[in-house]
Amino acid sequence: MIHNTQFRAKITRAEIEQLPSKKFNGEIFFIDSFPALDKVMPELLNETLFGFDTETRPAFKKGTSNVVSLMQLSTADKAFLFRLNKIGLTEELCTILGNPVILKAGVAIHDDLGGLKRLKKFIPDGFIDLQDYVKDFGIEDNGLKKLAANILGIRISKRQQTSNWDKDKLSPAQIEYAATDAWVCHEIYHMLHRIKRINGYGD
Repeated sequence: MIHNTQFRAKITRAEIEQLPSKKFNGEIFFIDSFPALDKVMPELLNETLFGFDTETRPAFKKGTSNVVSLMQLSTADKAFLFRLNKIGLTEELCTILGNPVILKAGVAIHDDLGGLKRLKKFIPDGFIDLQDYVKDFGIEDNGLKKLAANILGIRISKRQQTSNWDKDKLSPAQIEYAATDAWVCHEIYHMLHRIKRINGYGD
C-alpha cells in the first residue's frame, strides 16, 4: 500500500456538501450517427487514456432490465458521448474497448461491460476499475461521487442518474451529467497514477 496522507479512507455526505460543485466544461462530441462516429474515430484511436462510463434507462419493474443507451469516453478536455440506442455497439467502438494500449478508467466497470456485451460480444482489454485501483491508497469509500470528493476535492451531481436515457433528445442536464461522470474518472486515474509514479510504484 502506498503511504498516503493526502486522501482519507472514508468521507461523509456532510463533508462532500462543503466542497465546490464542479462539472465538465470542455468540448462535448455527441455521436448519434455513423458519419459522426467516422469523424471522431481517428482522434479516439490516438488517445491513450479515457475516463469511461455508460448510462442505461432504469427499469422500475422487478425482474426487468434495459440495454445500455449511452457510452461515454472522456479525456481531460474532450468528452465523447455515443448514443448506442441509435448506432449500436459498432466494430469501431469494440476496437477501442478491446485495445490494451488505450486505457479506459471507470467505476464498477464489470456492470458496464456486462451491459455492453448484451449489445455485442467483444473481448475487453485496457480497463482499470477505480474501485480496485484506490485500494492501494487505503481508500474505502469508492463510489464515484465520494472518490471525486476525496481525490479531486470536488462535488459532482448525480441527479440525472435515473433519468430516461432512451429519450429521443437528451436534455442539457443529462449531457452535462454524462460527460462529467466520464471526465471525473479520467481525472481520478490521472492523479492517482501520477502519485504512484512519483512514489516509485508501477501499475
